[in-house]
Amino acid sequence: GEIKGELGDLSIQIYLDEEAGTLTISDKGIGMSSEEAKKYLNQVAFSSAEEFLEKYKTEDQGIIGHFGLGFYSAFMVADKVEVMSKSWDKKEEAIVWSCEGNPEYELEKGGKEERGTEVVLHIGDENKEFLEKIRIQALLEKYCRFLPIEIQFGNKENRTFEGEGEEQKEIVEEVPNIINNTKPGWKKSPSELSDEDYLAFYRELYPLSPEPLFWIHLNIDYPFNLTGILYFPPLSNSLEIQKNKIQLYSNQVYVTDDVSQIVPEFLTLLHGVIDSPDIPLNVSRSYLQGDQNVKKITGYISKKVAEKLGDLFKKEREEFEKKWDNIGLFVKYGMIADDKFYDRANEFALLKDSADKYHTIEEYTSQVETTQKDKFDRVVAIYAQDKDAQHSYIEAVQNKGYNVLVMDQIIDNHFMQRLESKRDKLTFVRVDSDIPDNLVQKDEVPESVMSEDAQEKVKKLFIDVLSLDEHRLSLKAMSPDNHPSLITKPEFMRRMQEMQNLQGMNMDAFPESFTLVVNTNHPLISEKLVRMRSEDKKRDFVKYLYGLARLNQGMLKGDEMAEFIGLSLEFVS
Repeated sequence: GEIKGELGDLSIQIYLDEEAGTLTISDKGIGMSSEEAKKYLNQVAFSSAEEFLEKYKTEDQGIIGHFGLGFYSAFMVADKVEVMSKSWDKKEEAIVWSCEGNPEYELEKGGKEERGTEVVLHIGDENKEFLEKIRIQALLEKYCRFLPIEIQFGNKENRTFEGEGEEQKEIVEEVPNIINNTKPGWKKSPSELSDEDYLAFYRELYPLSPEPLFWIHLNIDYPFNLTGILYFPPLSNSLEIQKNKIQLYSNQVYVTDDVSQIVPEFLTLLHGVIDSPDIPLNVSRSYLQGDQNVKKITGYISKKVAEKLGDLFKKEREEFEKKWDNIGLFVKYGMIADDKFYDRANEFALLKDSADKYHTIEEYTSQVETTQKDKFDRVVAIYAQDKDAQHSYIEAVQNKGYNVLVMDQIIDNHFMQRLESKRDKLTFVRVDSDIPDNLVQKDEVPESVMSEDAQEKVKKLFIDVLSLDEHRLSLKAMSPDNHPSLITKPEFMRRMQEMQNLQGMNMDAFPESFTLVVNTNHPLISEKLVRMRSEDKKRDFVKYLYGLARLNQGMLKGDEMAEFIGLSLEFVS
């Protein structure tokens, strides 16, 4: 009757006694009789949890584990363990069980008066850290912070009396503090929670983190059970620092914060909690990878995240665009890693241009295809990786009527490759990968105002003065409005090198490749350089033009910059 009726106080108390060298875990649960103590405390790995479920017909399926294994782990830190217990069954006497970690044990009549069990760990000399309050507090906060049963931690209640007769007062020196939240946000219905409730729960999980941008409340009971809240942190441009922030629980029991086998890699950039009794607790990673429930959960979470982002984009596009710089990294990572997520995200993934305008992929290709379609019928997306450093290149490209995207996130190289592989009529080229006239390849070829003989002389001069390999120099007829000289970096080779850098590989396999392009239609080349009489002046002017090209690529450093400034003072005037 008592078991199925009023259960009373089921909280658990944990307290330290540094002088006695003990750590005590105490409850007011159903307790154990002498026979139960023999059975459950002396058979390692005996699955008492399952038997208790059957014996007391409880509907609570949250009992976890094989009691023997967990109980005997106490001897990893304790030289001796004592168990004082009083059964709920009033016919049974209280007992004291004690053992020093060997097959022998003592079982005697005890003096405990209240229902429940008290486990006393006599901590060994080499494990004194488990008598430090701060150590135990940290362990409890990590592993017990959301257990459904109230956990109290502190010093044991020490009742003393002051005065005599009617003047006598009972003094309680310390009542243990409650250290866990028995009803965390993810166990509640979304209708019960306000935005402030979600933010308060986030602060509880990550006290020092910047506030999240938005969140998703997961709640499903078929074909598997799963609850949780996933938050989108501001990611900016970092992939690594954010990982291992999702905590996995099973019925509010902490399991791990490494969920890489439970959710797709890209989702590990999110923060929050996933709770599912359908995820096995003590199994190998290889088992998890093949587990059907885990695969279903992975797919479900990925789908819910995409749906949330899609809804935000459709209903609040302006707000979505404001957040894009902080969530774009996550979306791009997902599109690279997961085909299904790619298909869903294709509708809301954004491309930002140099005027800070945002476009979906479809919007952008439709907008530029009339001006930026090449002779191979491909839409050429021209991009910059550094809007400030590549300003002069962007300006030259925009003067031709082209739009320039900003692709400055750490993952953009891979993201562009992914888009190119999924859309065969789209190609990305950086603003400095070729001269502006050649970025979008057309059939028309502009003519040079210089004769072939004059061009040969200019070519020889540049090679001699700069000690350049012949393949590093190219003379091109461009618009007179373009740069007199510029440095280009072939798209394919540069991408290969950047990917190697990102992966920490040997950069020597793809050495930096660049070409100095001289504009034969620019008056500084076709008129000023050609007409100079002094050979020394010519040589200095070539150095100036080369310095100008390197300056625009951000390649000038130290002494080179000082030399360029000196040449500028001579020629700019």
